Amino acid sequence: MSKKLKRLLKRIVTGALIYLVAILISNIIPDLNENIELVLFLIAYFVIGGSIVKAAVKNIGHGQIFDENFLMSIATVGAFLIGEYPEAVAVMLFYQVGEWFQSYAVGKSRKSIAELMDIRPDYANVLRGGEAEEVSPEEVAIGETILIKPGERIPLDGVVIKGSSSLDTMALTGESVPRDVAEGEEVISGCVNLSGVLEVKVNKNYGESTVAKILELVENAGSKKSEAEHFITKFARYYTPVVVICAVLLAFIPPLLLGGGFTIWIYRALSFLVISCPCALVISIPLSFFGGLGGASRAGILVKGSNYLEALSDAEIVVMDKTGTLTKGTFAVTKLVPEMGVAEGALLETAAYAESYSNHPISKSLLAAYHKDVDKSLLSEVEEVAGHGVSALLNGSRVYAGNTKWMERQDIQMKEPDEAGTIIHVAREKEYLGYIVIADEIKSDAKLAIEGLKAVGMKHIVMLTGDQKKTAANVAGALGIEEVHAELLPKDKVDQVERLFQSKSEKGRLIFVGDGMNDAPVLARADIGIAMGGLGSDAAIEAADVVIMTDEPSKIVKAIQISKRTLVIVKQNIVFAIGVKILILLLAAVGIATMWAAVFADVGVAVIAILNAMRAMRVKA
Repeated sequence: MSKKLKRLLKRIVTGALIYLVAILISNIIPDLNENIELVLFLIAYFVIGGSIVKAAVKNIGHGQIFDENFLMSIATVGAFLIGEYPEAVAVMLFYQVGEWFQSYAVGKSRKSIAELMDIRPDYANVLRGGEAEEVSPEEVAIGETILIKPGERIPLDGVVIKGSSSLDTMALTGESVPRDVAEGEEVISGCVNLSGVLEVKVNKNYGESTVAKILELVENAGSKKSEAEHFITKFARYYTPVVVICAVLLAFIPPLLLGGGFTIWIYRALSFLVISCPCALVISIPLSFFGGLGGASRAGILVKGSNYLEALSDAEIVVMDKTGTLTKGTFAVTKLVPEMGVAEGALLETAAYAESYSNHPISKSLLAAYHKDVDKSLLSEVEEVAGHGVSALLNGSRVYAGNTKWMERQDIQMKEPDEAGTIIHVAREKEYLGYIVIADEIKSDAKLAIEGLKAVGMKHIVMLTGDQKKTAANVAGALGIEEVHAELLPKDKVDQVERLFQSKSEKGRLIFVGDGMNDAPVLARADIGIAMGGLGSDAAIEAADVVIMTDEPSKIVKAIQISKRTLVIVKQNIVFAIGVKILILLLAAVGIATMWAAVFADVGVAVIAILNAMRAMRVKA
């Protein structure tokens, strides 16, 4: 609990005790002097609500008249003026109790998000002169080496130059499974080193590091308000003055027209003022969106503002890039097709040995699929021709691995397969051994993502790619995507998005999902740009409105579900708060609702709405 909350609680308890003493004395001594009674209740009143009255006077000096401090002050001071001392103190007491609960709820929500995003590193152990020196991360230069011990948070982005370990990426991705790293691999700031000691060569300044960009994103998210938040701000601006005018009219017009005393109508007007405080809406609506943003962060989804969180609920069309979004963006062996009498293992082994000296991604994928060490002493006379293939002597026999042009160049008879992906033909001497299909693998949850998008009401799902038509059609067919456009340049993707804009409804939103690297123009043009694999991707964090910190397309569905759930909570709070207030305002105007009911309408409704808003935080990763 914060010091401010503790001070408020102390004032509430002290004031409540004085208030009880005042009530007891006034009841025990029936003939108590009225001035003494007034002083006792005034002491209780100022202990409990002095800060409210002070804030009201201060705000009036700044031209901010019609706020909840003003409403509560004028209502309770008015109650004193008509002799309702106990009720005046009680109203302020319950109002302050409500304020305490509201502040506690907001503080708890903020603390949950602060803990969730507690990724800011406190220090970095930089190796200088052979010794580890503890400095601020901002003081470490690019090229310097930092030491990260088990249990420490990685302070800066860099490359592992010594050691291996497992990293906890939970705060960044929402994923509980640790990520293994070894020499030569990149690590990003914000992760926690779980096991081994790592030496990392820094490749980014702190200001450009992943952790700094994410923290900046989270801190600025609250500044981009949703339409619902703008509505509440405008509503309160006009609503409060109107209510004050209505209260003044209620206090003076009925007794002037109908005759009788002013006291009863002033009492009703004061109750009217207490009820009218719009704090339930002003606090609970932003808190609902704040909770939704925090819940999304817990699932590894960073939303750059509540306006984007709100817009996700109106999404109708999802346009998705293929490479890096629905597929892994890395080459892998997907099929082995040996000739009759040739074993699959022999086909793969020959290709792996032939390609073992190459640094090409296709060569690396063959070696990865082989899963064995290559004895390079068996190889000699290795020749690589860019854009064609390789040849080498393997145990004295000439072997070849490459594309169709390479086989034709060697005058080797081969098959022309009708396969999607990159085809690597393999031969020994002039004997054709078969071919290997290498393709970009579809992500494990990509099909689940497409099914989920259809389930949450997407009217149109489109895949755009610069890849070949055959490959694109193969991926789209496997995932159940009906519309696909292939062999597109970045400008062509923008043109396709412009065309799709014409098919959405007036309130509907178009989402584009890309890898954040070469899709920046389309990410910017879409209503909502979602970047995949934001973990360590500067371009993704900069270009998109929503960043999926993992490479899981199914998180897009999760983001939409969080948005829809948050909007339901927001609408519940708006309907509940306005509905109850209007009802009790009418009852107060005709004298049925007392000031006690007014307290419930103000404080009770606010507390209930805030507790409801906090449900937006509860999101399963």
